[in-house]
Amino acid sequence: MTADFRTALPAFIAQEARPVDKFGHQPRLEALTREVAAGCAHDADIVFAAAWLHDLGVFVGHRPEDPEKLSRWDHVAYACQHAPRILRDAGFPEEKIPAVLDVIRQHQPKDEPLTIEAVILRDADILEQLGAVGIFRTVSKVGRDTRFAHFSDAAAALRRALDDLPKHIRLDSTRRLAEPRIRILQAFLDAADDEAGTRLL
Repeated sequence: MTADFRTALPAFIAQEARPVDKFGHQPRLEALTREVAAGCAHDADIVFAAAWLHDLGVFVGHRPEDPEKLSRWDHVAYACQHAPRILRDAGFPEEKIPAVLDVIRQHQPKDEPLTIEAVILRDADILEQLGAVGIFRTVSKVGRDTRFAHFSDAAAALRRALDDLPKHIRLDSTRRLAEPRIRILQAFLDAADDEAGTRLL
């Protein structure tokens, strides 16, 4: 890797992200963190690094392929185990590595973020699970993820996202960005109910 971590980390993830559609999440997420963080005093280097590395453990080649092991897999712990080496190779400031790991550990909706950097990434990651992008990301898993055997499994996951995720948003900027995404997701689910009802399967 080069010493320019803002070039090196995206290049590394582009190489590692499998299936290849997994790569889209990181550049979108990193861009969202900048929108979410507008006006917030924060360390942009920490947020950038965590946005690119937080999902390393979900990629094929990094996660177990056995369904039983995968069901118990802790992708966050895996990312935190491997991120320090990747960051050092990328020329990332050594003194900021612990803060990156903290943000990765606190990025899921169930977590309680303790720093503004963690709040920013977590809020942005919630946005990625709503709206049209959230629909794309969920429906694309049907038939290739053991959790999503049928369209109805994807619809149920999207309904849970709609019902649960907005209440976890911390920042006003994120709430504003979430409003149109929530409307889109609600409209999609309403349309699915109208068109298929209980026959979505």
